[in-house]
Amino acid sequence: MTDAQPSADRRLAAQALAAGDPTGWFEPLYAEAAAGTSTVPWDRDVANPLLVDWLRTATPSRGTRAVVIGCGYGTDAEFVASQGIRTTAFDVSPTAIRGARARFPNSPVTYRVADLLDPPPSWLHAFDLVIESITVQSLPSDIRARAITGIRDLLAPDATLLVIADIGTTPGTTGPPWPLTRADIDSFTTPDLALVRVEAIPRPDVSGLRRWRAEFHRPPRAVD
Repeated sequence: MTDAQPSADRRLAAQALAAGDPTGWFEPLYAEAAAGTSTVPWDRDVANPLLVDWLRTATPSRGTRAVVIGCGYGTDAEFVASQGIRTTAFDVSPTAIRGARARFPNSPVTYRVADLLDPPPSWLHAFDLVIESITVQSLPSDIRARAITGIRDLLAPDATLLVIADIGTTPGTTGPPWPLTRADIDSFTTPDLALVRVEAIPRPDVSGLRRWRAEFHRPPRAVD
């Protein structure tokens, strides 16, 4: 009996990591999915329930500018926009962004191809709400700090960051994904980015597993 073949995401991630390109597996995965030879494991028909539940009670103010990181086909971004929030969403995969635009042809969301590790300069400190859902955990631990820095840099003064991730207990596990430990969650904090609350919430789609939902806040700019 032969060993089971690795899933498409792990196969392509292994190839990209071997080539020294930790984000280089997303576009091939979406391209294979577009060709019908693979599936995107995180693709869903409905928005992430941990995001839905949080956003329905968060009551963001009028004019809030949001960005959804690693948006894939756009399901989460569309829900954010449906709450009256000006929404930008990006993914490193051009095929994913084409898929999002095709899936939601009349969308109010601004979809962009962009890399979290090298975001557009115009996005620096530009958003009032930053939503990071399961993107950091798709990157190996050796670039995690760089990815988290990129996320922090998107936050405007008086902005909120929402992080959703699978819960990990052992650093350095084989991935993807590479679930986040509590230490990983705590590493988002800086002197100007405070942890407001962190929850370990059961996943409604997978019995026995939980996810982090962590909320952070950057204080308003001081008035001279």
